Amino acid sequence: MASARSRKPTPARGPAGSRAPTLYAIIFFKLGKALLLLLLALGVWKLSDKSLPGLFRQVLLVLHLDPEKQFFVDLGIKLGQISSQRLHWVAAGTAFYSLFSLAEGVGLWLRASWAGWMAIGESCFFIPIEVYELLHRFSVTVTVVLVINVGIVWYLVANRERLFRHH
Repeated sequence: MASARSRKPTPARGPAGSRAPTLYAIIFFKLGKALLLLLLALGVWKLSDKSLPGLFRQVLLVLHLDPEKQFFVDLGIKLGQISSQRLHWVAAGTAFYSLFSLAEGVGLWLRASWAGWMAIGESCFFIPIEVYELLHRFSVTVTVVLVINVGIVWYLVANRERLFRHH
């Protein structure tokens, strides 16, 4: 039997030294989502003082689509019913969610255990919604998002001790 002194010491690898390419992919995904949501929030905020039906008509003309088709007319009417105040609320909610994703991404990058639980909780929250959506109307996009969320939950739960170990 080998004594404790004769065993070869293993190199110390703290949380920051562990290699975790999947975690880095999740971090990149979270930070990318935060950036896209922030840009979306800014775009919605900028649109809040514009005439949405008029802007929609201009976009249709640029895309060489007939703005007189009934579908586009109905959509233009719906856009006209959206108030400036509602757009401000949508922009604020989207900005808040982007900050939530930013906190998750930065926390995961710093290997904070709270960020791991935050990412697990957020991903778990959306899984039933995505399953419900798929049961009522199949969508490749929702399927991909569901697979990503299940993968994130599985990876972070299975590797939480290794990824977020504290001294």
